[in-house]
Amino acid sequence: MGENLVIVESPAKAKTIEKFLGKGYKVKSSFGHIRDLSEKKLGIDTENGFQPQYEISKNKGKVVSELASDAKKADIVWLASDEDREGEAIAWHLREALKLDPEKTRRIVFHEITENAILNAIKNPRDIDMNLVMAQQARRVLDRIVGFELSPVLWKKVQRGLSAGRVQSVALRLIVDREREIAAFTPEVFYRVEAVFKAEGVATPVKAQLDARFKTEKEALAFLEKCRNAGFKIAQIDKKEGTRSPAAPFTTSALQQEAARKLGFSVSQTMSVAQSLYERGLITYMRTDSTNLSSLAINTTKEAVTNLYGEEYSKVRNFKTKVKGAQEAHEAIRPTYVSNLEIEGTPAERKLYNLIWKRTVASQMADARIEKTSVIIEADNMAEKFIAQGEVILFDGFIKVYSEGRDDAENEELVQLPKLKTGMALATKEISATERYSQRPPRYSEASLVKKLEELGIGRPSTYAPTISTILKRGYIIKGDKEGTPREFSKFTLKGDTISKTVSSEMTGAEKKKLLPENIGIVVTDFLSSNFSDILDYNFTANVEEDFDKIASGKMTWNKRIADFYEPFRKEVEKSLGDKSPNNAERILGTDPATGKVVLARIGRFGPLVQKGASDDPEKVFVALPKGQLIENITLEEALSLFELPHLPRTVGMIDGKEVIAANGKFGPYIKYDGTFYSLGKTHNPFTISVEEADSLIKESLKKKAPIAEFKKSGIQVLNGRYGAYIKQGKENYKIPKGTDPNSLDEEQCLEIIRKTPKKK
Repeated sequence: MGENLVIVESPAKAKTIEKFLGKGYKVKSSFGHIRDLSEKKLGIDTENGFQPQYEISKNKGKVVSELASDAKKADIVWLASDEDREGEAIAWHLREALKLDPEKTRRIVFHEITENAILNAIKNPRDIDMNLVMAQQARRVLDRIVGFELSPVLWKKVQRGLSAGRVQSVALRLIVDREREIAAFTPEVFYRVEAVFKAEGVATPVKAQLDARFKTEKEALAFLEKCRNAGFKIAQIDKKEGTRSPAAPFTTSALQQEAARKLGFSVSQTMSVAQSLYERGLITYMRTDSTNLSSLAINTTKEAVTNLYGEEYSKVRNFKTKVKGAQEAHEAIRPTYVSNLEIEGTPAERKLYNLIWKRTVASQMADARIEKTSVIIEADNMAEKFIAQGEVILFDGFIKVYSEGRDDAENEELVQLPKLKTGMALATKEISATERYSQRPPRYSEASLVKKLEELGIGRPSTYAPTISTILKRGYIIKGDKEGTPREFSKFTLKGDTISKTVSSEMTGAEKKKLLPENIGIVVTDFLSSNFSDILDYNFTANVEEDFDKIASGKMTWNKRIADFYEPFRKEVEKSLGDKSPNNAERILGTDPATGKVVLARIGRFGPLVQKGASDDPEKVFVALPKGQLIENITLEEALSLFELPHLPRTVGMIDGKEVIAANGKFGPYIKYDGTFYSLGKTHNPFTISVEEADSLIKESLKKKAPIAEFKKSGIQVLNGRYGAYIKQGKENYKIPKGTDPNSLDEEQCLEIIRKTPKKK
């Protein structure tokens, strides 16, 4: 089989590396981790130094036996898993599980999958870094203890089937806290004053904003009155040349944030696409907290900038990482070959590669030079001043290639002012005072949550995507949109000698693709905050990350750190399990005036609900909360109105002697008829849909499912599918070529399409 066996993590990477190594090397994949803690029990010996009890992972038995067989035949086994702590741990698990001879085992690492990097790694093997392994083991053991010990508490005190995690619970708390900030926020009203002036002999109008805001309508109107007879002139013109510098090359979190802003990618999508680019040898390793570039990368990028844009656009820069615990020996995410301006691949791969290429190249380009102009306009009868601002790009520098996106607002366009002189008189075209409101905090997007976690020092590059995915899968949060609410605002405008008032409407609070807490997520957060405050403490979680860094550098013993945490934590768990007080998943809203019964909102067996009557009342009634309604902010009036609606499931009526039932399911509202389920989507309400509407919906759905054509002799059907029409024969489906009308296909044409379709491997 050859003298050398190289073991990597993924099969895609194996194919790329095998091309570079050639004869004498066989490259196999471990398909990630091969061992882990037991799924059914704690898997940690808490009495003897917290030693983990590892098992071969499910579905990895065959992989392990094949690797063990190949390893016995090889002269040297090269462990080439990723260069981070997780990769180091995989290399160690492989060595232990395969019982590799240390004398015949080599550990190699590389930051990019290129021929030079791979051959250089082979020339410079090293031992497995046990400090990195122990740091990963400490994280795994601590996370297992927290999850394993807290889950039974949540099952008993809140709801069965729940679970908690060290980093995930803190991320959830951030989202819950932000929702409460928004609920408690009271907007402050103010009036913003803007003016449009005209200078004699200058065609372009001058737009300016007052340097003061007014709190009341009375103050705003009084100011406009003063402007009626005021004379305005240019008091001062300040011109200042400034520079703008490019952003550093991408770290993992910076890439996740920018891909969300500019490409609309989720955090997990960004990491999946980046993984593919890395394994194809197109970019460097995608899990990094370093902004450092190698000298080779800097030199090749300088050459590319000079060739593409000219000498004046080049500026060599060395960025220093500001993140605590960042590993400067690693590199930022960059193209492996900056000379590859474009790549082959999926649309998502091409977009993400283009973003990485631009960011890397821009980081090695000259500053942009910008001339900023401020024009101060004063009146002869007031202390307040208007200010007009504009800027002109004197030299675009890195902006020619790339500008970093922003979360808080759209990038404003540069405003160029006309040529003006000090002392120049200005005529008033229009002055307006517009009612505005202070902005509440925005909800977190995936990208802004990653940014916040990084700022707090919580988690590391490898943890951001799985953290968000976990709390989404658990149903603690959802990613969704918030509809805005209409709000009126007044605008007073002075034109000539007349002040007029207009009242307009705007939508406020509308948000898209934001992380929203669900009721169960809020209840879990409140319970953990009350009973396990350390777990949800931001500083505690950040300090744990720093301790993992100390373990990785050999400055701390891993199981001593676990012991320091475990003893007080175990006491809190026992205290909480023994506590007989009711859980906090219930909120009393008031009393029903009609019956005198208590009305409360709580988490039930099948989700959040409102209940009329005490828990021991045999005649108590329930209604499920509508989607998006939170227990903590529902009012008594809103709850009572829910009892007036028809309850789900409800009988809509009869069609052909068969009952039609409307209900709400896991995937939204639906109707059930004759054993078949039909989605109501957003077009119908399960509480109000009529039997006539249900009949129409059922017929329309059956019409879509009916074959366009059917040929019994050959068993061929032409069907409508989710992605368009297709041909079906037996269990096989066949695409209809573009430009072919499915309604015109006959049997012979269908058979011809089937014959020409390549057989699946």
